[in-house]
Amino acid sequence: MSKIIRIVTRESPLALWQANHVKAQLSLLWPDRPIEVLGIKTQADKFMDMQLVSLGGKGAFVKELQQALLDNKADLAIHSMKDVTVEQHENLNISAIMVRESPTDCFISNKYRSINDLPLKAHIGTSSLRRRCQLMAIRPDLIIGNIRGNVGTRLEKLDDGEFDALILATAGMKRLGFTDRITQELHYEKMLPAIGQGALGLETRRDDHETLEFVSPLNDNETNLCVTAERAVNQRLYGGCHSPIAAYARIEHNNLKIAALVGMPDGSQLIRAASTGSIKQAETLGHNLGDELLNNGADVILRELRDENSG
Repeated sequence: MSKIIRIVTRESPLALWQANHVKAQLSLLWPDRPIEVLGIKTQADKFMDMQLVSLGGKGAFVKELQQALLDNKADLAIHSMKDVTVEQHENLNISAIMVRESPTDCFISNKYRSINDLPLKAHIGTSSLRRRCQLMAIRPDLIIGNIRGNVGTRLEKLDDGEFDALILATAGMKRLGFTDRITQELHYEKMLPAIGQGALGLETRRDDHETLEFVSPLNDNETNLCVTAERAVNQRLYGGCHSPIAAYARIEHNNLKIAALVGMPDGSQLIRAASTGSIKQAETLGHNLGDELLNNGADVILRELRDENSG
């Protein structure tokens, strides 16, 4: 094993942090192996004024990194698993999923301590339909504003008074050193997270056995099982990364517990389901939970949203 391992990443501060974090972990395992980080600007990064759904959803953040792997311009791509679509390219593979950082969302405000403390018709910034539907179910009076950009840019908009509060992923805030800006971490029972939130996936070419061997020690089996179950829910729902779908799995006493929901963006309807089973059946548990959501009416919500987007 002697080739240089080329890690491809987006050039956002968080993506670069993630890539360099992986590089540091790999260097501890393989101190004699040269590793380089290659930054690229994706279309989703270039057109920050466009809504994410018009660029293909969050999959827009990963497809150009994947193309770099397919073109053999890189050997390893680092993704936030919440951005990785269910459909995987036949020549690529998520070869390791690292230990999960906090999967929760967090409430950030300079004036208010919690969602319940916000005044009537307060402005909250989030680009996520999943967060929107859960926020509106709690506080239908809130005005939800679409906000894109890296974490620092979003915080600047909050500080400039464009929003009364933001909802962001806790993991990104912690990784970038903004823990002190978190006003309240939202428990998963109050705000169910995105599928794969807080977990980093390491993607390689399927036939690149050398790189696979290189990254496999970074795989965390517990995180992998949980994310597998969560992604199995989405697989049944045929949901994209920008759909109002949430799922979170955790392991307790050698059992896997998973909760999921599908919601109307206006919060008028949230369909929830939960299940517990053997960790050996992680994917099956996720599939069954997805079927349960569909049987309880999620298919109507998702079909309506697909029709709106296609129109």
